Amino acid sequence: MYGVSIGVICLESYFPKPPGHIKNPAGLSFPVLYHTIKGATVQKLLNEPNDQLRDLFIQAAKDLVREGARAITSSCGFSALYQKDLATAVDVPVFASSLIQIPLAWQMTGCRAPVGVLTASKKSLTPAHFQAVGAENIPVVVQGMEDFPEFSDVILNNNRTDMNLSIVEEEVLDAAFRLLRRAPETKALILECTDMPPYARRIQTATGLPVFDLTTLTAMVHSATTPINYEARSYC
Repeated sequence: MYGVSIGVICLESYFPKPPGHIKNPAGLSFPVLYHTIKGATVQKLLNEPNDQLRDLFIQAAKDLVREGARAITSSCGFSALYQKDLATAVDVPVFASSLIQIPLAWQMTGCRAPVGVLTASKKSLTPAHFQAVGAENIPVVVQGMEDFPEFSDVILNNNRTDMNLSIVEEEVLDAAFRLLRRAPETKALILECTDMPPYARRIQTATGLPVFDLTTLTAMVHSATTPINYEARSYC
């Protein structure tokens, strides 16, 4: 499918992906290309990232570019570890993780308050992830989902593939409030996990803060790689 703007490197997972998740095309207004790395699970990327997995990501990116993708992203925010390797390996823009928006959110909110990061796993999110996206010197407040049973049982621990989306929605919202109780001065929220964007609207409404996620970033990059033809539109 040549001429598609975005190629998505996907982990292998089988739990539900509602609209808003990058792996659900219903949440996007443009076609995307998907490449699933067999055997590359959430658990491996979070707990056992290594050179072999990095090389599989690089090969997937190259394959997507050969198929016509004009920019590359991934289905997991922990792919931030491979941001520089992927961007070096291909000749198209790469935004491996929503975390790449931390410097943007920091600048947009006046560099005066920490950036809040909602992540699937706080213990797995290391300084290396922030350094990989140029955010190592930006103050962040991190809230993980390890203590939320529905989210952790399905997404983090892979104990089953069925998932109660209503419960997960409440858990993600609760996580946002936990973060803000610890750091009420927070001015922006980054959703590291691609399972969170389906609930971004509710988070934004409830907190009043700007919410940055991978799905909206993907739409922005699509616009950058496939600009609107304004000449085809009539003047006022």
